Amino acid sequence: MALNIETFSNAKGGNAFFKAIGHPLAARELPSFLANFHGQRVALYDPLGFGRAFCEIFDLSGLNLAGYFVQDIGDLDKQLLGKSAEPITGLAACDPTAVLVMAFDAHRLIDNIAHLVPEAARDRVFSLDALRLPDDMLADSRRYLNSLNFATNLVFFRDGDGHHTRLATANYWSGYGATDPEMWCCLMDENGTPMVEWRGPLPGAGASVIVDSADIRTRFGLGDFTGHLFFHVLKAAGHDVIKYALDTYGDDASVLSCTHDANSWPADLYGGLPAPKPGEDVILWLENSHPVPIPAGNVGLNLMGHDQIAWLDREIPAFGLYDLHVKDLLPAARWPQQIEVQAGKYFVRPRYEVVAEDGRRRIAHANVERTDLKPDRQIPELSNLMGKGYILPAPILPRHRYRSLALPTPMATCQANMPVALSAHDPEGRELGRLSLGKLPRNHDRLVDAAELLNGAAAELAPDSWGHMELVYDFSEGGEADGWLHALFRYEDLESGHIAETSFGGHMFNAVLTYKGEPQSYAGPAPGLSTRLFLSFGPAPYDPICHLIYPASTPWHAQSSTQLTLHNEHGEAVASEEVAIACGGSLLWRPREVFGAEKMAAAGPNGYTIIRDTTCRLFGYHGLVSGDSAFSFDHMFGF
Repeated sequence: MALNIETFSNAKGGNAFFKAIGHPLAARELPSFLANFHGQRVALYDPLGFGRAFCEIFDLSGLNLAGYFVQDIGDLDKQLLGKSAEPITGLAACDPTAVLVMAFDAHRLIDNIAHLVPEAARDRVFSLDALRLPDDMLADSRRYLNSLNFATNLVFFRDGDGHHTRLATANYWSGYGATDPEMWCCLMDENGTPMVEWRGPLPGAGASVIVDSADIRTRFGLGDFTGHLFFHVLKAAGHDVIKYALDTYGDDASVLSCTHDANSWPADLYGGLPAPKPGEDVILWLENSHPVPIPAGNVGLNLMGHDQIAWLDREIPAFGLYDLHVKDLLPAARWPQQIEVQAGKYFVRPRYEVVAEDGRRRIAHANVERTDLKPDRQIPELSNLMGKGYILPAPILPRHRYRSLALPTPMATCQANMPVALSAHDPEGRELGRLSLGKLPRNHDRLVDAAELLNGAAAELAPDSWGHMELVYDFSEGGEADGWLHALFRYEDLESGHIAETSFGGHMFNAVLTYKGEPQSYAGPAPGLSTRLFLSFGPAPYDPICHLIYPASTPWHAQSSTQLTLHNEHGEAVASEEVAIACGGSLLWRPREVFGAEKMAAAGPNGYTIIRDTTCRLFGYHGLVSGDSAFSFDHMFGF
């Protein structure tokens, strides 16, 4: 059974309540909080409708519940813990000796019912305020459920056996007005047991924020661990989302990969998990987001488009981490089949790790599968106004060295088919070829090699040529669309055998007309016609790479006016260069080649680059290169 909680609404954004009650510090206070009700006849007052979600996370079945009361007459049809809702005006009739008010910031709510509380319970009225974090951890102490109070994320974190992880971001909250922001971190093992925790100030505005597993291990004298890091930015402003790059690297290059923020709102379903190739082991890392165990039989896998679900027959502890091997539940699944994850709102967007026969490892992530969408009949008619409409751009890496592959991935429960086409473009934006994939069924396994898109143009191109591909809707054979267009892109190094992959969704780009919030903006309403991307440099001695794409739904400026600004770890600008990218084209570059070795040395290993453009919206991919032995690749984030 899925958790019956609200985590995220595309209309209202993230829900802070489940984060407030599920914070590790709040969960630790729960036993002493519940001790207040031992031996008492408890009246539960639920004026804001939080009772159901609280009971999903914490077991209140041990309460001697005298009655369940609500404020809104429209809630009188509800039930909780076997009790039917009653109006709060009937509180005294159940003769309680304690009252539990299911709310934060409850002082006024308690005052409003003070005259209704019988004498025996006057001194035993309690609220969820007993579970509050300290005020000095909050951005807004007056409104506890302000989402900025819970800028949190759960990060896969591992160190040992030659494997390391490194979280990299920058203090962008100070740029939005945060004063003296801090971070609170708790490193937990696979059983959800805290190993160490620490709190400290974030560096100045724009400065690098780096948390490296090897450094943490040395700092706290830890042994090998595989777990996760609960990361909380305190006193945040502007963004309640912690955006970061996560590099997984090793004592040798065989484990090099990168991914990014895990999205902090657990969902019902995830898609885009690849089935293993023969000889591969695909491991889905399940990070329980809640202080309650995931019961056996509540997480499952099925082939995309198939109804038969294989359920995991084991419990995952509160805040626990479990390595689910796809072959254990779906032994017959084979790439390029793809897998749907039945998640039940127990964990955030999960990472998966692919272990090849030669020991090479790579990590990527699945994506949220929407359950709230339905086909949009207007999308097929948009081409006269929005040109290409929704575009999902992805690099084609230099062909003499890399094989670039695309696998369209259903990412909404309403997607019975995917009417799509792929096109290839050179750096100047010229279309080199196009391939209509028809109306792909939900259970398709159609993998496209970028070489298929060139339509004979390959002979005319230099072996080291590169560019990008675009996945778009194509209704030539009919089909439906909802705007939630996704694909997985895989890149194979033909020399070293190393592989990197990334997945994302399509958007409208660089159009002045808007449609349902598209083209999206980093800040403010649509249309998004500007760029601010963060390029982390990763751990030394790896060399960062970046591929910027200038997609355009409708014709836009002929060239971008893109500023590349190199920063040191303190956020200070070291150097700046301007580049021009052709509309519909792309740019594959390395900071070391653009800025030179001297400037890169001045920026230091914890430096970064901000890609800024006020004239157009770019889409970017970043990664690391380790000589000729390995590379990593993932899409970028902005703030």
